[in-house]
Amino acid sequence: MDRTVKLALGSVAVGCVVLGLKFLAYWLTGSVALFSDALESIINIAAACAAVMALRVSSIPADANHPYGHSKAEYFSSVIEGVLIVIAALAILREAYFGFLDPQPIDAPTTGLAINGLASLLNGAWSWLLIRNGRRWRSPALIADGKHLFTDVVTSGGVLIGVALVGLTGWLVLDPLLAALVALNILWSGWGLVRESVGGLMDEAAPPDMLDRIRALISNHADGALEAHDLRTRHAGRRTFIEFHLVVPGTMNVAEAHDICDRIEEALKNEIEDSTITIHVEPEMKAKQTGVLVL
Repeated sequence: MDRTVKLALGSVAVGCVVLGLKFLAYWLTGSVALFSDALESIINIAAACAAVMALRVSSIPADANHPYGHSKAEYFSSVIEGVLIVIAALAILREAYFGFLDPQPIDAPTTGLAINGLASLLNGAWSWLLIRNGRRWRSPALIADGKHLFTDVVTSGGVLIGVALVGLTGWLVLDPLLAALVALNILWSGWGLVRESVGGLMDEAAPPDMLDRIRALISNHADGALEAHDLRTRHAGRRTFIEFHLVVPGTMNVAEAHDICDRIEEALKNEIEDSTITIHVEPEMKAKQTGVLVL
């Protein structure tokens, strides 16, 4: 089983534990804010399940119908997660509205807050693990899941402080107000996930720092060539596609030009994990005097 799928399955298990703890905290206190926090955990589990399915699909090798592979499936997971977050936020806003109309006292706040705090610590540790490994393995689905969980940790912290204030001050209206603020924060998080995923689906270019590394690698490993131009990149999940034109002397034979291409490809693949490189060789009359000059 792929390592990213294993981590995503771990997210489902952690999500179920956190959900149980947060609903226990809500059941003990009756707090609308804690209910909103628990409701988001349901979305976490659903999103983790979507990530598992997307990661399984993205790991399928290229085939006749999908010659570039299935790595973009991870972006669909992120879009689904963003939509689920929006649905959760709307449900929380509904509960907050009824809470404003009829504020209710909070029971056993200390016990409820302690249980909810334990769930938040578990979420925080797992979100850190997901983001760290997601960046290391270049998995948009894991990064999206980790960022979603981290947002949950931040909102949970705000909820814990607010519910504690309700217990100390007796201002019952703070409870639904906190729930509404949590919902707005969740909406912002959902929008961010959808925006990033759409960028991937639209073949967004590699970030500037990666482009600089690619140009340097081409320049330093293309001995015998003259220049490289028309460099284009795009991301598809964990895979990075790199295309460019390589200008060589007109008298160079095919074997020599092929050796240069092999050398560049090896350097790029060693530096840019999960990369697919396409090089179009051109004679010196096609030089543009722009792009990457070979050192």
